[in-house]
Amino acid sequence: QVQLVESGGGLVQPGGSLRLSCVASGFTFSNYWMYWVRQAPGKGLEWVSGINYGGDSIVYADFVKGRFNISRDNAKNTLYLQMNTLKFEDTGRYYCARDRRGDQRGQGTQVTVSS
Repeated sequence: QVQLVESGGGLVQPGGSLRLSCVASGFTFSNYWMYWVRQAPGKGLEWVSGINYGGDSIVYADFVKGRFNISRDNAKNTLYLQMNTLKFEDTGRYYCARDRRGDQRGQGTQVTVSS
């Protein structure tokens, strides 16, 4: 069955960085666009970024442009999100997903930005 397992979250100060990873299994990873979505406390899912099959087409939500970098390694079935210059409002649970809405997502990894 499809499995998406995220890791790399944690507590970081404003301005800091984190790198999230997502290991995929149960499907042909290289055949799918992959996405990162997030959910802030008390809010709904929010699309963050997406990357196409080969990694040469990438899209970002405006609120992370210039700060976050999505990438993938198809040989390792792994999706990444490098997050730089983190802000308080980036706090939330981050999920990798096979769809932009996040309906097909993993269990997530918590990111907390706090001083």
